[in-house]
Amino acid sequence: MGVKFKKIGIIGKPSDSSIAQTLITLFEFLKKHHYEIVIAENSAKFIPHAVETCLLENIGEQCDLIIAVGGDGTFLSAARSSSLYDVPIIGINLGRVGFLVDVSPSTMCDSLTAILSGDYDAETRHFLKTKIIRGQQVIRQEYALNEVAIHRWITPSMIEIVTHVNGKFLNSQRSDGLIVSTPTGSTAYALSAGGAILHPTLSALMLVPLNPQTMSNRPIVMTDDCEIEISFCRNKHINAQVSCDYLDIPDVSIHDKILIKKSTRAVKILHPQGHDFFDTLRKKLHWSKAH
Repeated sequence: MGVKFKKIGIIGKPSDSSIAQTLITLFEFLKKHHYEIVIAENSAKFIPHAVETCLLENIGEQCDLIIAVGGDGTFLSAARSSSLYDVPIIGINLGRVGFLVDVSPSTMCDSLTAILSGDYDAETRHFLKTKIIRGQQVIRQEYALNEVAIHRWITPSMIEIVTHVNGKFLNSQRSDGLIVSTPTGSTAYALSAGGAILHPTLSALMLVPLNPQTMSNRPIVMTDDCEIEISFCRNKHINAQVSCDYLDIPDVSIHDKILIKKSTRAVKILHPQGHDFFDTLRKKLHWSKAH
């Protein structure tokens, strides 16, 4: 039996009007069961009722549970807010694939009835913390639940990346870039780049090269207690960009260093009881049916 909830925050994909009916159904379901509700300001336009709203980045401070309605991108936005305040999150899947959002709109009310009564499976997913260091100064710090990607930017040329792990030289590679992925992100960008699928409970990080010039440069998995340092070969001009999930950090300098390590910051995800990661893989990736 899990914790019960009183005030629930709702976040939807603001640019997609197709989520309107699901948001309305969700709002009316929660009202019927006498929950307090706060809706992210950019999603409130879809609800034809007077509603309490707040900014997306502050919604975790206002409630004790967040429900994200959309795809994995919407979930990632919601996770940034929820993780700041240790507020759990549920994902309603209206996206194309959706590994993080595992509640179907067709079963939403039944699933939420059980979860909100305290019957759920919970898991914790950690973020990566990324620092951009210029000289001796940290000029930018960001967090990523899926991955940190370093990639070429506005140029047809490859970039040459130098990688150290815990201060030890790993390799240098000419490529379109490099992905540093969490187990959560192993089914996102890293998967499309040829990386392995990591079970979400693994204490691991994965480095996946993007179109390397030398095909012997392959994805590598390591423990998540290490620090990854990325720098650039300084014998040529570069145009590179760092992305932390959907947040872009443009105009990275050839003299910059990028430090990436597991953060203590985490998000708590609530699933319907009986959640099965392998079943999710079969459904999302259209693998063979269970026997």
